[in-house]
Amino acid sequence: MNEIHFDFEAFLTIASLVTGLLWLLAMYFKKTNTNPSFLAKTVDEIGSFFPVLIFVLVVRTFVFEPFRIPSSSMMPTLLTGDFIYVNKFSYGLKLPVLHDTIIEVGHPKRGDIIVFRYPKDQSVDYIKRVVGLPGDKIHYDPYKKELTINGKLIKQELVGNYVGLMDNPTRDVKAIKKLEQLGDKKHMMFTFNHTGLGPTSFLDVVVPEGYYFAMGDNRDNSADSREWGFVPERNLVGRAVFIWMHWRTTDFFEGLKRIGTKLI
Repeated sequence: MNEIHFDFEAFLTIASLVTGLLWLLAMYFKKTNTNPSFLAKTVDEIGSFFPVLIFVLVVRTFVFEPFRIPSSSMMPTLLTGDFIYVNKFSYGLKLPVLHDTIIEVGHPKRGDIIVFRYPKDQSVDYIKRVVGLPGDKIHYDPYKKELTINGKLIKQELVGNYVGLMDNPTRDVKAIKKLEQLGDKKHMMFTFNHTGLGPTSFLDVVVPEGYYFAMGDNRDNSADSREWGFVPERNLVGRAVFIWMHWRTTDFFEGLKRIGTKLI
């Protein structure tokens, strides 16, 4: 998820403030003028959008937000064209635009699928899986494609070759599907049968306080914390919960089967 550059949240906040002021001004005109002028009518028309905008702002900021998956970095869990429901209440109530937490509700758990603002470009939203929590020591072997957390090797159970919707079905490399357990959650992930894909150097890091280490389920084709670092807690947007729609015209009927899929 990395193609949202227009800051809709900022636009919605500003629009709500402007229409809110005009709505109050319209109330004042109605009380003081029995024969409203053209200006008063115009202010009233624009101000009438305030209740709708403030409702959308509150729901989008504090409750949920829909997102569309534009890339394959979370395959096989999420496919290009999936539309997902993101619970924004999971990790606390945050102020719009400023993103300061006003009410703490919870924190990400290992294995959660999170949406967050990309640390290097706050206008871009990313989606990855939480691998490392604050204080964790993370080691990744790019050749064996193995993950170690706090000295414990995370086991990967081989499932077989991946058969399903692919962004690049003509590639001469095959995706190998595996079952991995992070915390109390088991999830599908895959690597490719090609050693040249993915990161090419060993990784040994300790996750700082207030940060998280995130990786894509498509381990050899994901720009994640192995490449650009940790996810600050203030960048968290919410937890991905389920797929509510899939739109990919070339695989329409296969996509229908994905609707309602719970994300784990």
